Amino acid sequence: MAGGQERILRRRIKSVQATRKITKAMELIAASQIARSQARIAANRPYRNGMKRIIVEAALGDPAGAAKLLAVPEHVETAIVVVITGDRGLSGAYNSSALRAGERLIRQLRNDGTAVRLFCIGKKAGAFFRFRGMDVEQSFVGFADRPTFADARQVASVVAAPFIDGEAQQVLLVSTRFLSAATQAVQVEQLLPLTMPEVPVEQGPITLKGYTEFEPEVEQLLYHLAPRALESEIFSALLEGAASFHTSQQRAMAAATDNADELGQTLSRIMNRARQDSITTEIMEIVSGAEALRSRK
Repeated sequence: MAGGQERILRRRIKSVQATRKITKAMELIAASQIARSQARIAANRPYRNGMKRIIVEAALGDPAGAAKLLAVPEHVETAIVVVITGDRGLSGAYNSSALRAGERLIRQLRNDGTAVRLFCIGKKAGAFFRFRGMDVEQSFVGFADRPTFADARQVASVVAAPFIDGEAQQVLLVSTRFLSAATQAVQVEQLLPLTMPEVPVEQGPITLKGYTEFEPEVEQLLYHLAPRALESEIFSALLEGAASFHTSQQRAMAAATDNADELGQTLSRIMNRARQDSITTEIMEIVSGAEALRSRK
């Protein structure tokens, strides 16, 4: 009985050690991707801030002309919801947090009488909503880990088409924002109509000084800037989502590696105890046999 238990424990220890190698490798890979993702976010920040600066200056220069494209619609008949997740799991609460936020947003919109057109980025989002019987108009996969601006442009062109055609009055984005290496937060933001940035650059809010003449008119300028701003915001969300995914995966795999180490030590102690029990049992049997032979003599 003890020998059989020892063989079972040996197999479990080998299995735990093999799992630990996998989780450790995934932890190291994710850690190496975090720095690259942060560098891409930093490289994209000047373009994003510049786009926001142009929108703010145009809005401050002609508030009446910007009102049509910089406002929250009073009545939304149809809203487009874009949910960003990862293509893979094993990343802690990264996917589940965004999916729960997206589900709450869709439920709230439908309770308010708004029709929802759902677009998903990442395999996890498409599978999640389809499993719950929700219609996913289009799902984008294959670039959640390393998005490019071409990917953001593709998504923006598909998402913006219903808004430009008047089929939808609002475009909302659910994504995970990378605040720091220790903090990531799920946010819901409006992409279209354009929103007035509160703090477009790190130096603080912009105030328009002097006279600025816009060519073409502000309304036309913002109409042409809207697709570019949408591409910029989607690309920024994709970059921050990738960084958040790698950070969450690194933490999850580090915790899994620590758990594997602890479980391996526990199983080793149990196996050693079982081996000692087996040896003790054999010694007692030998001693008992020797005593029986001595008593017969």
